[in-house]
Amino acid sequence: MGPDDQHEAAPPKVAPPGTVIRRHGIATRIWHWVNAVAIFILIGSGLGISNAHPRLYWGRYGANFDAAWAQLPRFPAWITIPASYNLAISRRWHLFFALVLGFGLLAYMIASLLTRHFQRDLKLTRRDLNRGHIWADVKAHLAFRFHDPERPREYNVFQKLSYIGVIFIALPLVILTGIALSPGMDAAWPWVLDLFGGRQSARSLHFIAMTLIALFAVVHLVLVILAGPINEVRSMVTGKWKVPE
Repeated sequence: MGPDDQHEAAPPKVAPPGTVIRRHGIATRIWHWVNAVAIFILIGSGLGISNAHPRLYWGRYGANFDAAWAQLPRFPAWITIPASYNLAISRRWHLFFALVLGFGLLAYMIASLLTRHFQRDLKLTRRDLNRGHIWADVKAHLAFRFHDPERPREYNVFQKLSYIGVIFIALPLVILTGIALSPGMDAAWPWVLDLFGGRQSARSLHFIAMTLIALFAVVHLVLVILAGPINEVRSMVTGKWKVPE
């Protein structure tokens, strides 16, 4: 019997509805709110930068008369930072909060490794990836039941997959491609630009990663509302979460 089998064979810790349990550690809560502000401002300022040249290319070069793989819309003032078109100010906001995002992610990863948050809460087990278990989670989500009543503290398989995808793929990708777009970083680490096949490829991947993060944020907010916003927000402020009915 392997360690996963031992974990799966352990009796579930049943917490009746109304029980208050500790669900989020201090590092997760701080990073969540810092990250929320940083991503909100990065998306708004990034869309302001996109308005300067709303075309995406692959390769090293791209200009007005080159074939673009995507023609982006001109984003309205209410969604950009600043609201009035100003490329210089958009870049200042973007670069500052890019540092907040990058160093915040690094600090969160270090803290989560030290507290074993990743190993304890995000580790995918054979039980998680069992087809029957996944289908049961799909049906539970369609019925607006977002936690396992036998294991209320644990993340479900969709939460684990989405958090793993965002923390270990989308965020590092948007940070590395952002580094590749910086002339100063190119001079210090030219291999980063080569890693993505050129500046225009890095810019395209940067926009794709940003879009995925934005979609995750929208779905996350919708699920928070459906799961009970007061309970969910309180758990991300105090760490304490009440098991719902």
